[in-house]
Formats: sequence, structure tokens, C-alpha cells
Amino acid sequence: MTNLTSKRMMQAMPLPHAARLTTPLPWSPLTDSQWLALLPYVLPRSPAGRKMPDLRARMDAIFHTTARHAPWREAPDDHATPDTIARHFRRLTHAGLWERLLIALAEAPPTHPLRSVEHLIVRAHRLLGLPFILLIRRIGLRSALPAPPWLLPDPDLSAFCARSLPATLPTTRRGIAALKTRLRALKHLFKASRGRARIPRSVRLAWP
Repeated sequence: MTNLTSKRMMQAMPLPHAARLTTPLPWSPLTDSQWLALLPYVLPRSPAGRKMPDLRARMDAIFHTTARHAPWREAPDDHATPDTIARHFRRLTHAGLWERLLIALAEAPPTHPLRSVEHLIVRAHRLLGLPFILLIRRIGLRSALPAPPWLLPDPDLSAFCARSLPATLPTTRRGIAALKTRLRALKHLFKASRGRARIPRSVRLAWP
């Protein structure tokens, strides 16, 4: 993710939302109503300004591949090559599509048409990696995380630990003993906030 995307995402960081898991569903092609819900967010033109052909088919190919945790070489090539589909996914990422969709999902009521493709959007978002964890945790769409949240870094917890460090050192024996206890607790919290160094693929694939 580029620094520009990261800066834009942090500026648009929404308020915390209640956490929820998205019901996993098998992939199916986008319906007309689902496509109309997505259309205001997607990029209709290439960086050169040309109108992109088969835009709906490209989105279907992206969702088909990401929903199955498949590599891009297995993307359907009915309307474009797998390399083109992968390149289009990266272009959408740099344009900020996925974070806009996640924020819209967090704000949308249960009856909103966009909610019908939530399972596809969160699966696609799992490919984006660690830079998006803070956003996902903040808006509560835990299924967009690449693994269970308790195994992943927690920037908010890390910031809390940093703020909890004492500004001054105690001078009494009782104060020093209390500080040691506090520092031991903070040490464990700092370790938890870093997440696991390695998460088995079987755990990541089993995460809903």
C-alpha cells in the first residue's frame, strides 16, 4: 500500500463500530441489484482515461478468485487474462476502493443492497494484509481480517500500552514494587499487540 493510500485511509478513519462476523457464502455471479450497489464505488475508466470493457465481468472474476482463496493464475479468463484481473485488483486497491467499501458496509443498515455482497468484499479485502488491520478493527468487520483478531497485531492496544507507561519513576519501595508489577503486565500486553509472527495457512483458511 502506498503512503498516499495509508494517509488517506487514516484521515477517513471512521468511529468505532460494534464488531461482527460476516456469514460466509459460496461464490455466485453478481446479480443486477448487487452490481448496481457496487457501481458507484468502482472505477469505470483506466488511468489513461479510457472506459474499461467488461467491468462487471472483471469484478466477478476478482470475487470468484478471492472467495476461493485461489491464486490469480486461476482467475476466470472469459473476458480478460488472469494478469489483467490481478492488475485491475491492484489498481482498485491503490484507488482506495476496498476501504471505501468497508466503511460503507460499516455504516449501511442490514437492508442496504451492499450488505448482500459483504461476504465477497471481506474475502477480497483479506489479500491486502497488515496495513488495513487498524481500519478493520475500528469498523468491526472482523471477517475482513486475514486471520483471527487475537493472532494479529493490534495498533490500538499498542498505543494504549505506550500511553500507560509512567511519566515519572517512583522513589519509595512500595512504589517501585507496584511499578514492576505494572511493567510486567504492560510487557505481556505489548507482546499480544504485536500478534503472532507466523500464522498457519490452515488457520487463515478456516477463519470465516
